[in-house]
This record gives sequence, structure tokens and C-alpha cells, in this order.
Amino acid sequence: MQQEPRIILGIDPGTLVMGYGLISVHKSNISLVEMGVLQLARRQDHAERLELIFRKMESLIKMHVPVAVAIEAPFFGKNVQSMLKLGRAQGVAIAAAMMHGLQATEYSPRKIKQSVTGRGNATKEQVWEMLQHTLKFDEDPRFMDATDAVAVALCHHYQSRVPKADAGVKVKIPASKKASSWEAFIAMNPDRVSKKG
Repeated sequence: MQQEPRIILGIDPGTLVMGYGLISVHKSNISLVEMGVLQLARRQDHAERLELIFRKMESLIKMHVPVAVAIEAPFFGKNVQSMLKLGRAQGVAIAAAMMHGLQATEYSPRKIKQSVTGRGNATKEQVWEMLQHTLKFDEDPRFMDATDAVAVALCHHYQSRVPKADAGVKVKIPASKKASSWEAFIAMNPDRVSKKG
């Protein structure tokens, strides 16, 4: 019996722009299915923006039938109103996933960067470069929100492969095993890099 590809939907929630990205995982092959953004800035009414987020989530889930949804957790800012609106946008995306029986998993921006590049303080450009290598495509995105969403989906794939450590047991990586540069990270993670012919 042939195993079906697993589709993972990544979401970068926002009140002005929502990024989304879908990847397909089949055995050891990972490929990009679709990425894009939902433009919300033209809508003045916040409730209308939330409805559009919900409808877009429903559309993506029905079209691609993902097995998992991963969402970037908002970082804490100084503007309370912005954080409140962002939290609502994230909540609507999670609710849409749950309506279709999907669990939505949150990842911090630092965790996403760490999973994709090996460095929690990587720039958006470095994340994008690693995505291009891993997912084997060349086109440049119009919006970084879309690439952020693809990175969230890829992070979820990597994290779901990691066995969970027993409670109270900490795994310490020897200093000699830590990636100190891009070259070291690539050498330690050859499955994340594609060779262009």
C-alpha cells in the first residue's frame, strides 16, 4: 500500500497581511505546494478581516486537505491594541483548523528560525535561502509573510520528527556537536540541503 503525501499548512497570522504556505512531505521528499498572502489592509472593519481569515483558512483546508496546521505565535510588542488584534487573528485561524478536526500547533519565531536554519537569530533572508535549498525552487516571493508561513510548516515537519524526551530528562548537545556556522549546520543536516545539478 502506497503512502500518501502529508500536507502541512503553515500560517503567519496578521491583521493587515496573513501569510500562508503549504508543503508536501512524502517519505524523505519535501516540496512546496503553494504559498501566498491574504491582503486585509483594504478592509477597515476588524470583524470583516477576521471573517476573511476564517474563509481563507476554510478554503485552503478544503482544497489541500492538510494533516496538520502550524501557526507562528505572535511576539510580544509594546502596542496592546495591536497585540489584541493579532491574537484575535490567530484565534480565528486556530478555530478554522479545529472546525475541520485539525490541531493547530504554535511555534515561536525563534523556534522556527532554529528549526529551519539551525540559528534562532537568523535573518528572514537566511531563512528564505534555506527554504530554497530544502524545497528545491528558485522563485522569489512577493511578500516575506508567505515565506514565513512556509518556514512555520517546515518547522512543524522537523519538530514532529523529533522524539519527545521524557519529562525531567534534558538532552545536552556537546559543544563539539553544535553548528557554529552555515557550513557546519549543512554538514550536520545533509537531508535539509538540495544539490542543484
